[in-house]
Amino acid sequence: MQLRYSFRVQPTVGQRKRAARVFGHARWVWNAGLALQAPVKEANKLLGNPRKRLAEEPYQRIPKNQDLSKLLITEAKKGEQSWLSQAPAPVLQQSLRDLDKAWTAHEDSKSGKRPGTKVEPPRFKSKHDRRQSARFTVNARFKITPEGRLRLPNIGDLKVNWTRDLPSAPSSVTLIKDQSGRYWASFVVETDPADDADTMPQTTAETGIDLGLTHYAILSDGTKIKNPRWLRRAEKKLKKAQRELSRKVKGSSNRSKARVKVARAHAHVANARKDWQHKLSTKLISENQAITVETLGVLGLARGRNAKSVNDAAWGQFVMLLEYKALRYGREVTKVARDFPSTQVCSACGHRPPEKLALHVREWTCLNCETHHDRDHNAAKNLHYEGRRIRAAAHTPEDVPALTG
Repeated sequence: MQLRYSFRVQPTVGQRKRAARVFGHARWVWNAGLALQAPVKEANKLLGNPRKRLAEEPYQRIPKNQDLSKLLITEAKKGEQSWLSQAPAPVLQQSLRDLDKAWTAHEDSKSGKRPGTKVEPPRFKSKHDRRQSARFTVNARFKITPEGRLRLPNIGDLKVNWTRDLPSAPSSVTLIKDQSGRYWASFVVETDPADDADTMPQTTAETGIDLGLTHYAILSDGTKIKNPRWLRRAEKKLKKAQRELSRKVKGSSNRSKARVKVARAHAHVANARKDWQHKLSTKLISENQAITVETLGVLGLARGRNAKSVNDAAWGQFVMLLEYKALRYGREVTKVARDFPSTQVCSACGHRPPEKLALHVREWTCLNCETHHDRDHNAAKNLHYEGRRIRAAAHTPEDVPALTG
């Protein structure tokens, strides 16, 4: 299983300049490759549409990765782009491979091979983008020195704030500069799920989780986890920083400093949210063998009146953390369809009221068995029962003979 381990790095002034040069060279190769491929793809798209086809013209050949590498790296270094030699060749080649993957993801999303939301075609990069990056593969000969520094060719030995050990030798490392001006080293490592599963305690417990806004998560055992509301708590500081930015003259150095201040305030909120979600997801995975969650339409909810609160909760990111940790540690996460009436059905007897419960009704009593329910706790229990049913159906052997008579 491939995982990413990210660590903060502290480059010197000279290393920042050399890193910016490598970022720029990798960006130029990406943009040059995209400029050659995009018009050909668009022309072939028009030829494939009979209504827009003007003549019987043959399809043009799309430049492949090998052609672009020869033209934009090997031959370009001999001409006007001789400055490309200041960046490692594997980094430039990796930029073209990433461009090829971006096109593949776009085409697969259109054809249905790639699940999820539609992936837009790759776009041109700018030096003013919020994120700058360069990927160093094994061929680039990056190295972790005995002193604990990260040696990157054409950049130097970077000081790394190691917070944990790498589980295996990294296959690649990506140097990233985020919008707040911080630098990160993101390592890709291989882990063995069998070894990772041994680090978790043995348990047979199962739980269902109902995600919400009043309480972030309600477990089927009645545990309620408070919603930290990271963005709401930081709004005063964010408003002040944004107000200062709006008063600065565009293009001035003071505006650039104010922009970084705003970016760092947002980064602080994002880091606090992710750290809390990591801790909560790890706790749930360690305590339960199976977890059931509801499939939420986050994109639709994020366009409603509670959009800010929904985006602040980041339910999608939390569920993603649960899924990958379950896969890593030998646990199981079951997702229940969003049309399942978890809040409308009595978890004690299964009776469903004839009228739909309004959203403001937080407690109700079943008309059939007279059980009093907390709306969210009842939903969590129903999700737990439905998850057990789905797992039991999936784990039933097909060769078991049906009962007759």
